[in-house]
Amino acid sequence: MNQPIDHTVLKSQEFMASNSLDGWLIYDYRYSNPIMEDTIGYIPNMTRPYWFWIPSNGEPLILSSTVDIERFPQNNIKRLSWSSRVEMIDVLNKTLLTSKTIAMEYSPNCELPRVSRVDAGTIELVRQSGVDVVSSADLFQYSTQVWSGNDLKSHERASKLLTKIVHEAFSYIGENINADITEFKVAEFIRSRFVEENMVITDGPVVAINAHSSDPHYDPEKETSSLIQKGDWVLIDLWSSLSGEGNMSADITWTGFVGDEIPAKNQAVFDIVIGARDFALQYLTDAHKDGRFVQGYEIDRIARDYISKAGYGNYFKHRLGHSIGKEIHSNAVNLDSYETYDTRNIIPGICFSIEPGIYLPEFGVRSEIDVFLSETGPIPTTEMQTSPVIIGYK
Repeated sequence: MNQPIDHTVLKSQEFMASNSLDGWLIYDYRYSNPIMEDTIGYIPNMTRPYWFWIPSNGEPLILSSTVDIERFPQNNIKRLSWSSRVEMIDVLNKTLLTSKTIAMEYSPNCELPRVSRVDAGTIELVRQSGVDVVSSADLFQYSTQVWSGNDLKSHERASKLLTKIVHEAFSYIGENINADITEFKVAEFIRSRFVEENMVITDGPVVAINAHSSDPHYDPEKETSSLIQKGDWVLIDLWSSLSGEGNMSADITWTGFVGDEIPAKNQAVFDIVIGARDFALQYLTDAHKDGRFVQGYEIDRIARDYISKAGYGNYFKHRLGHSIGKEIHSNAVNLDSYETYDTRNIIPGICFSIEPGIYLPEFGVRSEIDVFLSETGPIPTTEMQTSPVIIGYK
């Protein structure tokens, strides 16, 4: 994802040549479209709408107001500017004059909200030039979301630290079980470890016991979080990246029990969740061996069917997984046939989570791993939990 603009242009033109597209028109206003930054980098203090045009053949163009045109450091890219709206429309029409079908960050019926970055009025304006606008979902994934070797290394470093910290958090619970330890205090412990390891704190982590673990995004607060006691079920979801520009994130969820023996129902539900996770990973592995791409919705559906056949389909309340990048929820394919319907292919160089969950009224179970699809197949980049953590105490 951290790549020179020339590389992005070449990759996008390669994709467009194979998919009968005449160009890719990237639009941004007030940093509403993160794909613009992924393509040309961050441009500070932009105050007016601007466009980046990549034709399927030929040189790219920056289209910007005269107010902002000097902010672009890309001196090797031709720029066209305007002052008035009438001039902007004229520049846009002339740029698109020979094009028939172009891609933009648009999703029909907003089926993929992470893709739908351009407002309806701007799409209408572009279509008035006579072009057909289609979604850039697969195009920008192919040209901007594929990781480099350094991207993967930064993610792997974050993954190792998260795994270390989640084990420390379970130990911290056991060591302090008789000292009025709460969900919030454990979350604070995790955040303090992030600081010590020079990791980014955005929001979270989730530290949830018993019925609270039935809320997938439970956020413990100081005044209302529960006391953790013997016999409690504990779910911890933590995510972060190393501090510094361009580092990739990691995201894991583990569960444990304060006591010597896991309750039978918790163990049974845990086993189903783990089974769905591993079934999804094996499905990806088999498809790769067969030389077949898997679409995001497809892998969600097979894991969802696995849980449904076990009798818990109504308790799996979210998609199977999300894209991972610099943002923890990034812009490549999601594993989703439930909240959305993601038809994008899972392609080599993409990282994503696999995190099935079952959320009963009395407790919830989620197991989250991160997976990188390499040229040789899917590789789990985080430790795979195989049994609930037994949280010992004195």
